[in-house]
Amino acid sequence: MVVSLVLPCYNPPPDWEQTVCSNYQSFCGSVQEAVELVIVMDGISTAVTKEAMHYLEQNIPGLKTVKYENNRGKGYAIRQGVAIATGSIILYTDIDFPYSPQSMLTIYKGLKEDEFDVGVGVKNEAYYAHVPFLRRVISRYLRFFIQLFLSMPITDTQCGLKGFNRSVVPLFLQTTIDRYLFDLEFIRNCFKSKKYRVKAIPVALNENVHFRRMDYRILFPEMVNFVKLLFGK
Repeated sequence: MVVSLVLPCYNPPPDWEQTVCSNYQSFCGSVQEAVELVIVMDGISTAVTKEAMHYLEQNIPGLKTVKYENNRGKGYAIRQGVAIATGSIILYTDIDFPYSPQSMLTIYKGLKEDEFDVGVGVKNEAYYAHVPFLRRVISRYLRFFIQLFLSMPITDTQCGLKGFNRSVVPLFLQTTIDRYLFDLEFIRNCFKSKKYRVKAIPVALNENVHFRRMDYRILFPEMVNFVKLLFGK
């Protein structure tokens, strides 16, 4: 069996290629089966140097990459990666691997043992202690609105760690939101389809995780996307 790990990459932090390699190798050792790594370069970045790519290619056999010039957003990037992934299990997370190795393994094992079709990472209270105040407020309000207007059993849809089995790929690729609320669109579609078993999986942050400064210009477009989800099919 092949497990695919999809990572969107845009303006990655220093030494990102070493972080990717060490976490990839650790994950491979834990699952003890073939792991296909797919990295999607979501626009041109000065941190993605020839040296960094050479390092990855030397240390990760069969590395797959997708590249395009303009930044399109996390949702768009992950769709491109999932589209070329071949694994019977597909996981996606952020390029800096912010969640603990055990969190990834819990989702992987649940999928392998057929406990669910979609594993949705949900953040614990300790997570919010590390998050800047305004981002914490935005996250809590989003969860409130999801509960109020969408009545979904999972309100924490924006955690950057999820996994699903091969049967879910067509549904995932039907998402249309290119930036952050693609996660919400995906989970909403899973519940609306009534075909898939969706399970919330508590996850923990790694130590020394640093959050990037949020670009608050995305808030209005994402509010529009939320309204579209409310009135969409």
